[in-house]
Amino acid sequence: MTEDIRCELISWERFHELARELAYAIHQAGFHPELIIAIGRGGYMPARIISDYLDVYDLTDIRIEHYHAVHMQRAARVRYPLTADIAGKRVLLVDDVSDSGDTFETAIQHLRERGEPVQLRTAVLHHKRVSSYKADFYAEEISEWHWITYPWAVIEDVTGFIERMKRRPATVPGIRARLARDFGMRVPASTVADALRFMSPPATPGTRRQRR
Repeated sequence: MTEDIRCELISWERFHELARELAYAIHQAGFHPELIIAIGRGGYMPARIISDYLDVYDLTDIRIEHYHAVHMQRAARVRYPLTADIAGKRVLLVDDVSDSGDTFETAIQHLRERGEPVQLRTAVLHHKRVSSYKADFYAEEISEWHWITYPWAVIEDVTGFIERMKRRPATVPGIRARLARDFGMRVPASTVADALRFMSPPATPGTRRQRR
C-alpha cells in the first residue's frame, strides 16, 4: 500500500445503522438462521447486533487472519477453527467487510469441511466491488476502493497509519494534521494521544514509594 491510502472512519452510530439495515435485509429475504457465525475479529460486533434483531440465540465464531491493522498478510488462514456443529442447520456467516474476498472464501471452505448446512448465507456491512466474493446480504456497496476503519479498530488503525509515516511529526496536532492530509482520517486529539501512549514501551517497574 502507498502512504496516501484513503480512509473512511465509521462511527458507532453509523455502524449500528448499517447493522440494522443488514438485519432488516436478511429478515425481508425470509432467511431465518438457526446459527450465526462471526468471522473474527471484524465480524464479532455486527454478528451480535444481527443476532439481537433476528432473535437468534446461537452465536459462535471462527478466526480468519488476513489483515493486521493496515498490513496485509499473504493469504487468509484459519487460526481458530469452528467448534459448533453446523450439519443440517441454516447458517449465517457474518463479517464486517468483503475486501479481497479471500476471507470469505477461506471461511466457507472451512465450514464445508466441518459439516454440510442445509443453508449457508453470508452477510457483511460493506461490500467492495473489487472483492472476488459477493456476500448474499450487505448494507452498503463500495464502488471506489478505500480503507474502512470501524469504531472497534480505531486505535489499531491509527497506530498502523502513524507507523507508516515518514518523518513523523513530534506533536499530537502535527500527527492529526498528517492523518487528515495523507489518509483522510480525522480523529480527536485524545485518540492520537492514546495510540502514541500504547505504542510506547511500558515503564520499567520500580520500587514502591514509601509513605512519609
